[in-house]
Amino acid sequence: MFNSYMDLAFEEAQSAADRGEVPVGAVLVKDNQIIARAGNRTLELNDPTAHAELLTIRAGGAELGSQRLTGCDLYVTLEPCPMCAAAISFARIGRLYYGAQDEKSGGAESGIRYFSHPTCHHVPEIYGGIGAAKAADLLKVFFSQKR
Repeated sequence: MFNSYMDLAFEEAQSAADRGEVPVGAVLVKDNQIIARAGNRTLELNDPTAHAELLTIRAGGAELGSQRLTGCDLYVTLEPCPMCAAAISFARIGRLYYGAQDEKSGGAESGIRYFSHPTCHHVPEIYGGIGAAKAADLLKVFFSQKR
């Protein structure tokens, strides 16, 4: 089932790229129901926190009427940054599925590895590399067109 949800995250990433945003998309799922989905909107909203993950978490919390997203799965095309990893932890998301690893700015399994810190309150199950080549290609094409 995760491939279809990751496909939806890729749709959000492509929409972000079409808007001139870094192509990252996210989908929040609970009990096989899509709760929220979004792509990056940092430029559009003039908001450095408007990452796909945070927008999806905010919408999911509003939809479920709770700051805790227990039992939810988050599908993201790129490994979350440290800011997004912290939000995933605070939201108590159960499982994180992501595409490409982000060696430079990742916060889950690369970079600072937020979830491995003793001060991290909640650690989701993490499944990386789902559609990694597709996610990496989308980013490479986007940035090659910017240069």
